[in-house]
Amino acid sequence: MKREMAKKVVCIAAFGMMLPLAAQAADEDLMLKIEKLSKEVADLKGSVKKVEDKSIGKWLTIGGDYRFRVDSLHGQTSAYTNAMAVNAYLSNPLNGVNPLTGPTPAQFGAAMAYAAVPATKPKNETLYTNKFGLDLHAKATQDVTVNVKLAMYKSFGSQGTEATTGTYFADRVGVMDGTIGHVPSSSLLDVDRAYATWSNIADQPVWFSVGRRPSTDGAPSNLRSNRERPGNGGTPALLVDYAFDGMTLGWAPDIEMLPGAYAKVCYGRGFDSGFKTSTNSLKDTDMLGIAIIPYETDPLRVWLQWNRGFDIFDASAMSSTSFGMPFSASTNLGSIDWYGAGAMSTLKNIGPGSLNFFTDFGLSITHPSSNTSNGLGLLTNTFDGIFAGQAPSTSSKTGWALYAGLRYDLPSKTKIGFEFNHGSENWIPFTPASDDMWTAKLGTRGNVFEPYIIQELNLKPISSYFAKAFFKLGYQYYDFEYTGSNNWVGAPVKISSIQPTTALMMAPVKTAHDIYGTFEVKF
Repeated sequence: MKREMAKKVVCIAAFGMMLPLAAQAADEDLMLKIEKLSKEVADLKGSVKKVEDKSIGKWLTIGGDYRFRVDSLHGQTSAYTNAMAVNAYLSNPLNGVNPLTGPTPAQFGAAMAYAAVPATKPKNETLYTNKFGLDLHAKATQDVTVNVKLAMYKSFGSQGTEATTGTYFADRVGVMDGTIGHVPSSSLLDVDRAYATWSNIADQPVWFSVGRRPSTDGAPSNLRSNRERPGNGGTPALLVDYAFDGMTLGWAPDIEMLPGAYAKVCYGRGFDSGFKTSTNSLKDTDMLGIAIIPYETDPLRVWLQWNRGFDIFDASAMSSTSFGMPFSASTNLGSIDWYGAGAMSTLKNIGPGSLNFFTDFGLSITHPSSNTSNGLGLLTNTFDGIFAGQAPSTSSKTGWALYAGLRYDLPSKTKIGFEFNHGSENWIPFTPASDDMWTAKLGTRGNVFEPYIIQELNLKPISSYFAKAFFKLGYQYYDFEYTGSNNWVGAPVKISSIQPTTALMMAPVKTAHDIYGTFEVKF
């Protein structure tokens, strides 16, 4: 019995010793399962994070703007003689002009009488327009982004340019490549901008950008349009307002004494002349520019700019018309240099609000070739001189312009502004895409005065931080001193000297008024 009892005790003791070992084995198995499950959860979290990082909201930003605008336009022209009509009369075989000997004095007098145009008061009392833009900003890869702006701009009741174009100004005879979406035309949603930017090249503050450039709506015009500053892709509005296709190489060094400073070299193609053939010897029209912004902060921005336009064409190569005839490039008239310097600043706590103000100066210098278009060169030669048998001129012309303005912002979200610009006799910028109905005001040879008031709605932004809705009421008064505003073809003529027998290509507008109002939404 004692022996059997001893065996039982030994067995019980052995079994008791095995229990912890079994429990330990079970615990190890459980831990392995837990570790495996934890790894699977971590992998799942990583996968979810990758999916989240590639979701649309992480790499694509969508914004845009809508504007309804009403304009009331009134102008005053001087009596003159339509030079193109004179040529058309003398070229008509039915009028008996001998092409070898030219017109007789009587025939020339008849042509002048036929082409006489009396003084008129052109007007469009209620012009309604719709403007829409859609902005897309995509982060494609590390340091590479793509920016796109689609734009539509049209007059109510029209799918063409008839409501806003005429024979008054060269930049408003039709739509050019660089003005699509900036001059009222049709309801088509065209590509206004599309460019890719590679930043942080070689881990340096250097960027390269190529495509349809953000070379419109530049500073300081953002004040009157109630937009944010255009950033380092913009151009000074006084010199350039045209949608170029081209490229930029920029550098933004970190200089303590010059916060926000950067410089860039820009190239653009303004007109491609196509295949060179026995009947086409036209050269391409290109633009090269250097921008230096030595100082850019919230309270102060300073800019310096030089541009050169090479082989400027004589007329739009698009579907514009003048005097009922298609107008296309036929020759290269020469080159133009532009120089600009300006600054804009903001002073806070000036009375109850903030004061924004700017001043900008521009210089244009022409380098005409010996080529002429209908006898007219690059800011040289008048029709009167041509009819009198004078030899074509190739002298260089220098023009200048001053642009200044201010805007006072009140806590009530009311913004009151005023702008003034003056252009000299030979001033010629490259601004046909400017959003002015009569003509690009910054290309005026004379004076333009523009007061305006903006009232933003006190509503909470939802679509983006910069979203806003506002009304704007403004008035533009043009006082023209010379003909040819925004036109680089032909010599300017002093408005006060124009007689009914003065031969001109376009109707000479003496004064023009535009009372306008808008309702705008930026999202």
